[in-house]
Amino acid sequence: MDGYRADKVFHELDEPERALAEAHRVLAPGGRILLVGQDWDTFVIDSDDPALTRTIVHSRADLTAAPRAAGRYRNLLLNSRFSDVTVEVHTGVFTGSAMLLLLTGLAEAACSTGAITREQTDNWIAEQRARAEADRLFLALPMFVAAATAPR
Repeated sequence: MDGYRADKVFHELDEPERALAEAHRVLAPGGRILLVGQDWDTFVIDSDDPALTRTIVHSRADLTAAPRAAGRYRNLLLNSRFSDVTVEVHTGVFTGSAMLLLLTGLAEAACSTGAITREQTDNWIAEQRARAEADRLFLALPMFVAAATAPR
């Protein structure tokens, strides 16, 4: 196989090293690997209550098997004997109401774990909804893109 792509997968894996070992096995010498994903701790959300927002983001990250896997892409690839490793970060900026579903899901997840109360959840969601209606919603989501070459 000449190419391998894992798009928003590694944060769900308990052992990303095993997935890389399999990629290493199936890739032809000189084949390329591409990993794409977000670091679940690096969501940037504008809010009147930054401390609560941090709690919501971190609480959601804690529900993910490997929430910081994207920040480890470079070392994971190097440790798996890939070469020519590059990493880029592309940040998507979202300001429209289409992101309310994602933001609501983040807050509801935090509430379901007990990290925040129902009242905090409802108030935070109401704030984000009001921001969206006033064209003031802001979410920045960094996406990490790592590429490397299988050994020859």
